[in-house]
Amino acid sequence: MSDDDELAIYDEVEIEDMTFDAARGLYHHPCPCGDRFEIALEDLLDESNDIAVCPSCSLMIRVIYDLENLPKGPGNGPASETVSAAA
Repeated sequence: MSDDDELAIYDEVEIEDMTFDAARGLYHHPCPCGDRFEIALEDLLDESNDIAVCPSCSLMIRVIYDLENLPKGPGNGPASETVSAAA
């Protein structure tokens, strides 16, 4: 059994539906408990974690994202949706 099989994931959320806090380097999304799920940009960039957790309850969500569309570091804001193609 993998670690993912042991996690009770409440939902899967596209990163475009989350809010990015550039000052803190965090993405967040409202939680049904009234608080919000949070995940650090650093975790997403390292591909070490795609699970956002709520600090007030036990719910977790899986963040669906493309690595190449993320900002390159804290304070850089989300990358543009326009991607230039190499010729």
